[in-house]
Amino acid sequence: MAIEAALKPASPGHRRTGHQNRIPVLKAGGRLWIKIAVTFLLVIEVYPLIWMFLTSLKSNSDYLNNSTWSLPTTWEWGNYTEAWTTGNIGLYVQNSLLAVVPALALILLLGTAAGFALQIMVWKGRSLTLLVFLAGMMVPPQMILLPLFTVYFQAGLSGTLWPLILTYTGTGLPLTVFMVATYYRTVPRELFEAATLDGAGILRAFWTISVPMVRNALLTVGLVQFFFIWNDLLIALTFTNSQDLRTIQVGLLNFTGDFGATQYGPLFAAICINVFGTLVIYLFLNQKVMKGLTSGAVKG
Repeated sequence: MAIEAALKPASPGHRRTGHQNRIPVLKAGGRLWIKIAVTFLLVIEVYPLIWMFLTSLKSNSDYLNNSTWSLPTTWEWGNYTEAWTTGNIGLYVQNSLLAVVPALALILLLGTAAGFALQIMVWKGRSLTLLVFLAGMMVPPQMILLPLFTVYFQAGLSGTLWPLILTYTGTGLPLTVFMVATYYRTVPRELFEAATLDGAGILRAFWTISVPMVRNALLTVGLVQFFFIWNDLLIALTFTNSQDLRTIQVGLLNFTGDFGATQYGPLFAAICINVFGTLVIYLFLNQKVMKGLTSGAVKG
């Protein structure tokens, strides 16, 4: 009898109980690996920022004579003052804002109007027009710099920030039109039909109905274009022919001392001002950006 009891297979209830006991263990192991992966990614993202900040507090001799990964022997907080005053970072930030803000406003205004016309309004040739905008995304910026430089010089715009504003607007419109037109697909057309029956014109439907409904999308597109324009070096280096017109990315090339020696402390201080300033903007608008990214993913 004992042998028969030993050879008797376990009941389904016992097998199910053992399986259920293994499920929490597997889930706990999966959550542990996820935590390890997230921690590893967090270290990869945060450590360079910490290293950059610590390097901005080093003296030039400390940076050259000691290990790159060592802590500062003396904490040179004056590097930030030197970067802002002697390095003219304050002027470069001002020039960047004067070029980025008008260009971003034109990109959002014209891109939103074009997206509304291409997706909501019905007219002949709108599909071909959208393809023309998409073709603009395939043109490398390097190909248009020399012709634009000639046009701006002959128009008398050289020596101002207008070449930057116009170039940023032209290069940013194709992607903006495409993204805004995609977001407009989620807006029900019945809203515009009802507004038309109530006597609303096309401009009123655009400003009072369409723009508020794609507000998060515009914030997302605006933030993406802001980072593209703010971090630009090629266009700004091509069209700024004066020290007083340089943007912050071009200005970072100027931190050199006697005989071309790089001033590493003020240079990294200026980089920190640039990086942490834009990082604060992104963290402040992070939730709205996520809403804007998901609002155009599903057809409404």
